[in-house]
Amino acid sequence: MIEFIITRGPIIAYMMIFGIIFAESGLLIGFFLPGDSLLFTAGFLASDAGKELLVKFGLPAEQPFFSLTLLVIGCFAAAIVGDSVGYAFGRRVGKHLFQREDSRLFNKKNLYKAQGFYEKHGGKAIILARFVPVVRTFAPIVAGIGDMKYTRFVTFNVVGGFVWAVGVTVAGYFLAAIIGPDNIDKYLLPIIVLIVVISLAPPAYHLWKERQAEKQSSSVA
Repeated sequence: MIEFIITRGPIIAYMMIFGIIFAESGLLIGFFLPGDSLLFTAGFLASDAGKELLVKFGLPAEQPFFSLTLLVIGCFAAAIVGDSVGYAFGRRVGKHLFQREDSRLFNKKNLYKAQGFYEKHGGKAIILARFVPVVRTFAPIVAGIGDMKYTRFVTFNVVGGFVWAVGVTVAGYFLAAIIGPDNIDKYLLPIIVLIVVISLAPPAYHLWKERQAEKQSSSVA
């Protein structure tokens, strides 16, 4: 990934990164894109330690490949706009696509369940979904289909976009000095897995508590 980014040059690399973050945040075709690893790697290349990688590819290393300020602003904006587009698609087109009789692929009850879920847990879902591949692409679309209030959606969209786009990028920037250019391939995947595990912990605990409450209610009944 690093070689692919560096060999494209800074301008094309910026456009590519912003485009991928935008697509993965709300376009149906973007669910397979590597947002987490891309943000972390970009943050790495914005650091002084990342300059050593430029030397390996015979490129000038007077300054980092990326500007951290421009990188975080662009990624944050792309993440917010991407989710907003996904929400708009779900709200304006999603229901129209499913205005038909129940089938194997669609059940109207699921739409009502989505609406109730996002009214109650929407904020948590939008924020936590940012750190879960595939889920972060579909979360804003489902929020739009479920008629989640836009003012509520955009609030958590901004929070989630900031924590994910800025947080992961800055983490790559500061961890670059610790990891070093020779070890990025070794530690990149474990770090991404750790981010996902930490993100999934709160909803998993919440789900476990709900199931325990349901079991207790059933026992009492």
